Amino acid sequence: MKKYKIVIDTNVIVSSLLSKKGFSYKLLSIIDDERIELFISVPVILEYEDAIKREKTNIKLKKSEIDDFLDFICLTGKQRKIHYLWRPFLKDRKDDMFLELAVESESDFIITFNKIDFEGIEYFGIKTLTPKEYLKVIGEIK
Repeated sequence: MKKYKIVIDTNVIVSSLLSKKGFSYKLLSIIDDERIELFISVPVILEYEDAIKREKTNIKLKKSEIDDFLDFICLTGKQRKIHYLWRPFLKDRKDDMFLELAVESESDFIITFNKIDFEGIEYFGIKTLTPKEYLKVIGEIK
């Protein structure tokens, strides 16, 4: 089975913590699967943490559980250092850190709900997929 290299956008991370019923939760529940190679960077992890804390009132987890979740992402993901910055490329400057990570790690996909925010990344050979689309690609759902 093919292993796909991925970068996960913040909206998918937050969504996975808001509900156990969605495709984001399903994806994060199998993130250590052999079919998935997750890439992270320090700026991306800090962005995840910031977004989760902003949603704290809607996320029904204790601070220690959130810390454990982020630790798990850090342990599971392969860290990359970004040595070049050619910003801005995307409309939203915060999204550039995900594109830079995807390019540096030679990722196949950026997993996001906001595909329109990543218009033009095909230039780098990277595609955007929603969590549901990605789960279909790896055969997790039909």
